[in-house]
Amino acid sequence: MRFDRYTSKPMAAARWVAQRVLLGGVVRSVVRVRILGRERLNGLRGAFVVVANHTSHLDAPLICTTLPRRLARYLSVGAAADYFFDVRWRKGLTALFFNAFPIHRAGINRPASEARSLLERGVPLLVFPEGTRSRTGRIGQFKGGAAALASQSSVPVLPVAIIGAYAAHPRGSKWPKAGRPQVAVVFGDPVFAQAGETPTDYMRRVRGEVQRLHDEHAHAVLSRGRSTSGGPR
Repeated sequence: MRFDRYTSKPMAAARWVAQRVLLGGVVRSVVRVRILGRERLNGLRGAFVVVANHTSHLDAPLICTTLPRRLARYLSVGAAADYFFDVRWRKGLTALFFNAFPIHRAGINRPASEARSLLERGVPLLVFPEGTRSRTGRIGQFKGGAAALASQSSVPVLPVAIIGAYAAHPRGSKWPKAGRPQVAVVFGDPVFAQAGETPTDYMRRVRGEVQRLHDEHAHAVLSRGRSTSGGPR
């Protein structure tokens, strides 16, 4: 049988240690993480596509280290092929920590055959449909590729809103700000494609849910961060 790194149990065990001990330790040392909506994940089974807003290098580590183990075990993160897969050592680290699959940014709107194959093998995916990190912290337009993947594979999209990561580690910064700023990961209810719905319309609904989750909790999360800024908890 051909080795499949995406579904390998030894690789998953090594990745769990890499994510929860090494990566999680770094994340917890630089930000205070609040997790909201995990109860909405109780009925989620099999493959799915995580769709989240993208403002910071903290985003993928935050999601990978806050999803329950049964959902994160084989989670594969979409990573830019022109950066994360162009050098052998970077490709190796990305595979170890994120079980990553390549996304060709020039064609991000077209569902990739490898991504479809992963979903068919029961591997959940994490995709940032804005295609790149926000320059302002605001949620940008979502490309429809992830919605097309989910629809064609008959799996749900899991909307996730990340709050505070831009303030903690904005684009262009080399390291998160001092003082362990507050961030939050907010999980929504899984969203299925409707009969006859186009990928564009499907993704429009998903983006609306990510925006709603963000707006609903942003004030409380960021206010809490300011009220505790005198020192780490």
